[in-house]
Amino acid sequence: MAGHEFSVAILVFFLLSGAGLASLLLHRKLPDRYRQDDTAAIIRMVANVFVVVTSLVLGLMVNSAKNTFETADRDVHAIATEIILLDKLLRRFGETGGEARRDLLGYVKQASAVARTKANGLADSSQRGEDLLDRAGESLRAITPTSGAQMALWEQALTKYQAVFDLRWKLVQQADGTIPSALLAMVVLWLALIFGSFGYRAPANFIVVLSILLAAALMAATIYLIVDMDVPFGGPMSVSRGPIDRVLDALSR
Repeated sequence: MAGHEFSVAILVFFLLSGAGLASLLLHRKLPDRYRQDDTAAIIRMVANVFVVVTSLVLGLMVNSAKNTFETADRDVHAIATEIILLDKLLRRFGETGGEARRDLLGYVKQASAVARTKANGLADSSQRGEDLLDRAGESLRAITPTSGAQMALWEQALTKYQAVFDLRWKLVQQADGTIPSALLAMVVLWLALIFGSFGYRAPANFIVVLSILLAAALMAATIYLIVDMDVPFGGPMSVSRGPIDRVLDALSR
């Protein structure tokens, strides 16, 4: 669903408003036996069942999208912190850690360049980003500690590098969201049925039409926010690129 949030919202708006307005305009053309009070009561009962189920599922979807967004945001700050701490450890090696620092800076620059054009660069899954981070790891492992103090620093640096490596792949996995498209489609169909019940036997006047259109627009906006938050590195509600800028500034000093 990544990159299609707006298209999904537009489709939902037309589907829901179309269902409500079609029911509003066509129910009068039905035979009298289909417009009796008993039939209307059954339609309301069926719609109420889907109202309850849809409300529960939408609540779960909002919570899932919110958790995905917050987790990605927290992991971006975490990987930024680990990179800065790793660089500080490498600085303490002096010239010996210079190559590893340059490779690490190259990875951050690549991530920053990606972030300027699309998703957050720290979640970049490209082969180049992987190669640059692997190169930094190889340079780090190539360091030969000359004392017990340097050995302790080297082991700390390896631990920090592994944390950066793990967090990068965690962010890559989070980039596509967690809400299944099939579940979203099913919820939208339930909403269409509910909106269709709104128009059944309703008076065809301006207020009713406006209410249906407004409700459809607000529900489409809700779906848009859910889909957008579920894809944390794309769309207007994306994870801030502030942490990567701070990392680049800290490593460039």
